[in-house]
Amino acid sequence: MKKLLLVVALAMFGFTMHAQESIFGVKAGVDAASVRLEAEGENVSTSETGFYIGAFVDIEISESFSFQPELLYVSVDELDFIALPLLAKFPVSEEFNILAGPSLGFLLDTAEGEKSFNFGLEAGAAYDITEQFFVEARYSLGLANLIEDAPSGYSVKLSGFFAGLGYRF
Repeated sequence: MKKLLLVVALAMFGFTMHAQESIFGVKAGVDAASVRLEAEGENVSTSETGFYIGAFVDIEISESFSFQPELLYVSVDELDFIALPLLAKFPVSEEFNILAGPSLGFLLDTAEGEKSFNFGLEAGAAYDITEQFFVEARYSLGLANLIEDAPSGYSVKLSGFFAGLGYRF
């Protein structure tokens, strides 16, 4: 896991060095997380509301594409994790952007039989209120089965809807 974080950090540094412009910022908001359990053909979902807070860098690659890696702390009920979305950002207009890409997650304080590494896909949108402030909304679809050595037909997946406010420096 340390090697993965090192590779991501080096990639972010490399993108920053070759980018036309980089903007740093912070963000915070509400997370409505859902855990879906599938067992023997049955599906059960539970939802809880929490918060997220973190930082990002918006690395302009061209006028029509930016790379936006983020580092977020997410807390929902008794579930805390670090999320690392690696998003492509596409401007639709001067104020409106579409975001999409993979996301890595590292669950903190996992119990016996649970995996601490999560991965998935994120998609959403952001609207610039001013040059510094923006609002965002996106969905994170968890793809990893969080049960260690899960028997066939058994899975637990973590997804969430994020809505918040950000500030660019």
